[in-house]
Amino acid sequence: VVINASTSARPKMSGESKKEEFRKYLERSGVIDALTKVLVALYEEPEKPSNALDFIKQYLGAPTSGDVETMKAEKDEMMKKNEELTKELEAVQAKLEAMSAGGDGE
Repeated sequence: VVINASTSARPKMSGESKKEEFRKYLERSGVIDALTKVLVALYEEPEKPSNALDFIKQYLGAPTSGDVETMKAEKDEMMKKNEELTKELEAVQAKLEAMSAGGDGE
């Protein structure tokens, strides 16, 4: 007789017990509290935002699309600056090596 260990090791959970376990997980991890707070804030907002999902994202601290674009531009600028500084460092190191080898570096 062959017994499948994956099914016999754990009793199958009913749909209701799975839902209850998931609810407990959300409660333990703070999701229910965070969602409650953001929904209350949205409810109490005097002028309802045109995009409720963006309000929720912003309230929970997610970057907005404008923030993402700004960060991408800053990243590109920093990568360009890094490349320039790396080239400058290499030139200075080459000049230093030339000077230490007895040349005047020019």
